[in-house]
Amino acid sequence: MSFRAINQKYLEPGSQVLMVLGIVALCQPWNMALHTYGLTIILIGLIGFNITSKIAPEEEAGTGHAARNPGAQH
Repeated sequence: MSFRAINQKYLEPGSQVLMVLGIVALCQPWNMALHTYGLTIILIGLIGFNITSKIAPEEEAGTGHAARNPGAQH
């Protein structure tokens, strides 16, 4: 598995989940430590998403075109 495939399968969705968890940490009223670091968690997820979204997906073998999601509407 190449880095591009790992990025597309794990890193990009992971950074999106991290942003959502940061929002949850910021809005919950029970734990002050989570509330304190909520914005930091959001920013780390945002920076991670900005980096991982710039990496192009893996090309299909022999075609020179990036692999597309067959279920996506364009």
